[in-house]
Amino acid sequence: MACWLGENWVESALLAGSVIAVLVVELLNTGIETAMDRIGPEWNHLSKRAKDMGSAAVLLSLLTCITIWGAALWKHFSP
Repeated sequence: MACWLGENWVESALLAGSVIAVLVVELLNTGIETAMDRIGPEWNHLSKRAKDMGSAAVLLSLLTCITIWGAALWKHFSP
């Protein structure tokens, strides 16, 4: 999709890179959550904070990706 939608290699790389960035951040978030669960099953405010920050990072990367793809689709399909 990125190669079809992008008008040049820079746009295609930005579109593909935004999707890859979401996947990378999701993997890092999973690593953080797994490490926090491994440390101990009991509730800890620092563990909760680390998990919340990881989830926030995923949300921000998703919003960035949606914005980039939305702008590209708008540019491609607008008259």
